[in-house]
Amino acid sequence: MKARRDGTTVVLGKDGDTLYDQSGYGRKTADGLSLSPEEALYLVLKKKITVEGESFESLITEFSALPGFMRRFLVYRDMRERGYVILPGPQDFRVFRRGERPGTGRTNYLIRVLSERDLITFRELAGEVESATHMRKQFVLAAVDDEDELTYYDVKTETLKEAGPALDIPPVTAIRAGNSVITQNTAAFPDPLWFGTKLDNTRLMLSPMETLYLLDTGCLIITGDENGEAIRQDIPKEDAEWKEKSQVYTYLRSQGHIPRTAYKFGHHFRVYSGEMKHSELLVHALPADASLPMSVISRSVRLAHSVRKKMLFACTEQNGIEFVEFARIKL
Repeated sequence: MKARRDGTTVVLGKDGDTLYDQSGYGRKTADGLSLSPEEALYLVLKKKITVEGESFESLITEFSALPGFMRRFLVYRDMRERGYVILPGPQDFRVFRRGERPGTGRTNYLIRVLSERDLITFRELAGEVESATHMRKQFVLAAVDDEDELTYYDVKTETLKEAGPALDIPPVTAIRAGNSVITQNTAAFPDPLWFGTKLDNTRLMLSPMETLYLLDTGCLIITGDENGEAIRQDIPKEDAEWKEKSQVYTYLRSQGHIPRTAYKFGHHFRVYSGEMKHSELLVHALPADASLPMSVISRSVRLAHSVRKKMLFACTEQNGIEFVEFARIKL
C-alpha cells in the first residue's frame, strides 16, 4: 500500500482501512487511515506499506528526532512481534488482549516507556497506576536499557491486609545504650513478637526503631529518660531517614506484620506476616515526593525476586502510606 508523510504522521487512503479492520493499525479518518510514527515505521519495516519519497532509513532519521521515539518504537515492535495489537494511549501505549483488536475487544495493558536512567517519581507513578486501575487496566512500565533490551514491570499500588491484630505488650523498663536500649524483662517479648536481639538469657537489646515504636505505644520506660525525650532527639541525628522509616514501621506493626531490618538486602525492612517462618516482603520507606532512577528500582526488583519476596516502596503521606509494588513480568 502506498502512503504519504504529513509531518510526523503517515496517511493512507481508503485502501488503508483493511490495516485497521484486520490488524488494528492506525486511526480511521474521513479520508482514510492515519498512522502514528511508530506504526508507520513498523509497517515500512515489514514491507506492508511504502511512503512516497521515503525509505525506512529516511523515516527513522526523521522520527528519531522526536523525544523518546526510539524507545517507543522498540516497545511497539516488540508488542507487535508478540502478537498484540498496540495503539497510542493515555501513557505511551494501550495494548489489547492477545487476539483482540479495536471494535472486537478491549485493551488490557497501559504501557509507559522509559529508559534505565529515567527518574521515577513515586507520587506521579502512583497516580498513573490508580488511574489505570479505575479503567480496569494493568499498568506496565517498559524499561529500555542502553543496549536496547526491554524489561517489563507490572506496577500496582498495594493496600497491605492485616496479618492479625497488633499484639499487646506489657510495659517494660530498660536502660539506654547509645541509641538502643537494653531490658532484662525478656518475658515481655515472646518469640512471635520478634523484637530485639538477645544478649544472653535475660537481656534483650532493642533497636532505635523498636525503641521509638515502644515509646510511642507507651510500653517502654527508659531509666533516667522516662518519657524518652532525650533518645527521641538523638536518634534523628544518626538516621536521616528515621521519620519515614518510623512511620512505615509503626503502620506495619499496627497491621500485625513483623518488620525486621533488611540491611543485608539493601532495604529498610524485611516483613513477616502472621506466623510465616520466612519474610514475604522487602519494604523501602520513602517520602511521598521521592524519585529514584529506574536502574535502582530494577536492581531492587531483581534481588527481591531472587530471594522470593515482593518488592514494595512505601511512600509516606501525611494521611497515610501508599505502597507501590514492582514485579518483572513476561507479556
